[in-house]
Amino acid sequence: MMEAAQAALKKNGWTVLVSDLYEMKFNAILSRDDILGNPKDPSNFSYEVEAEAAWKEGRLSKDIVEEQKKVEKADLVIFQFPLYWFGMPAIMKGWAERVFCMGFAFNLPTMYSEGPFKNKKALLSFSSGCPGSMTTPRGINGDINVILWPIQSGILHCCGFQVLEPQISDNVLHISQEARVGILKSWEKRLETIWDEKSIRFIPYQDFEGMSGGFLLKKQVEEARSDDRYGPTVGQHLGKPLPPDSQVKAEVSSL
Repeated sequence: MMEAAQAALKKNGWTVLVSDLYEMKFNAILSRDDILGNPKDPSNFSYEVEAEAAWKEGRLSKDIVEEQKKVEKADLVIFQFPLYWFGMPAIMKGWAERVFCMGFAFNLPTMYSEGPFKNKKALLSFSSGCPGSMTTPRGINGDINVILWPIQSGILHCCGFQVLEPQISDNVLHISQEARVGILKSWEKRLETIWDEKSIRFIPYQDFEGMSGGFLLKKQVEEARSDDRYGPTVGQHLGKPLPPDSQVKAEVSSL
């Protein structure tokens, strides 16, 4: 999938940067070593606070800085991975934790739709070892929209990314080689016009109260949707049924 994406994007004029985390032996573990120099508060080390200060002052470790430079250059970021235990593999989750530090990727005044990466697009392209039926509302694994919420909203959208519909390759271990080739061809075809795709819609940052209001959905916004059958998103469902395919098909998730 990674090789197919590189070829398809380059064919259409994109410049492609790749971070092969396993090949790089990327360090997935947050540690004091991520912060160069003396901490701001040696007696009470707070990684989040120290990382933000180090980012501002150019004191983050070299491997973090190199990955942040790639993100800064990117118009589109594709996360290619096998779905492990309903999430990213540990090495990719660790990449997000270390690279998307406060200040660089988010802070309280500028996050979600107002996040630093609001002019960039991102998408998840992942494979699974189970049939797609298992990740439906009736399936034993539960709705894929619930599974994806922590990644697509909690990581990507929180940092401001315009999140595109995920590329899901189900059951890859158990299908024919012909079917796997078909998956690659479909992926390559999608990438020909990827920049023209509309992003998944989330509730805008402005529709929530600020810190003094607990970042709760504004009453007038909630009241305006009182007659809707479904909640607006998986995360803010307001006690109503979850919106169908809200994080898989962008066309049915408008607000």
